Amino acid sequence: MRHFRQHGGSVPATPEFVAEYLASFAGVLAVATLQHRLIAIHRAHTDLGLESPTMNRMVRLTFLGIKRTFTVKQRRVKALVKDDLLELMVHIDKSKPMRRARDSAVILCGFAAALRRSEIVALRVEDIIAYPNGIELQIRRSKTDQEGAGRAVFIPFARGARCPVKALRHWLALSGITEGPLFRQISRHDQIVGYKALVPKSVALIIKAAVRTMSGDEAAKQVAGHSLRAGFCTEAAEAGVPTFLIAGQTGHKNGSTSLSRYIRPASQRKIPTLL
Repeated sequence: MRHFRQHGGSVPATPEFVAEYLASFAGVLAVATLQHRLIAIHRAHTDLGLESPTMNRMVRLTFLGIKRTFTVKQRRVKALVKDDLLELMVHIDKSKPMRRARDSAVILCGFAAALRRSEIVALRVEDIIAYPNGIELQIRRSKTDQEGAGRAVFIPFARGARCPVKALRHWLALSGITEGPLFRQISRHDQIVGYKALVPKSVALIIKAAVRTMSGDEAAKQVAGHSLRAGFCTEAAEAGVPTFLIAGQTGHKNGSTSLSRYIRPASQRKIPTLL
């Protein structure tokens, strides 16, 4: 609402003004951003018991026109599934001890918990709860939880050598970190630098560096921080994990459009041949 008010908006607002506001920022702000602005304007009115101008036909048609004109196809990064991770770990094992421990924990836990890169770097030691069969991570805030209600994500022990829980424990033991940000910067001398957490972009750089070592520059361009979360959804769907369980891990609403992007292709690949 701050942006809306800064550009002459007020509550109550007329449909004509809201439509003009949208049109003036079409092509300047992303379509998704304009949609969030509309939601905020709608709530600002309904919270006061006022009729929402966003429901007006003029406003709806204006936004629909903007959406048709300026929407660009979302870039789909490569999903890193289990086999990809196992191969990545072989190359990460060639790194120096501290960096190897951190990067292994970032990638394995990021995948197993289906975390966004912002959620990975926001983790603190205090957010880890140990159980006999694994660990629980407290996600304090996420992209779709701006109010900070939080959610808990469980990571069980894995049977194989690449266990996320063991990788995280090894990183904590080697780094000596006992409180505060869980993942921190490491210097070229393989020493932890300061007490600040990694920034979200660091997760993408860790993944890209490992993929570049494994498969080259072109392959590295196809992955990002989101590749771990996408990989979990893809792997879980192909393994037949129920959608509601996948949604519980990722924090999606069951049946959400974004989750279905991973579920549907995996389901389609299971269609038997009729020939």
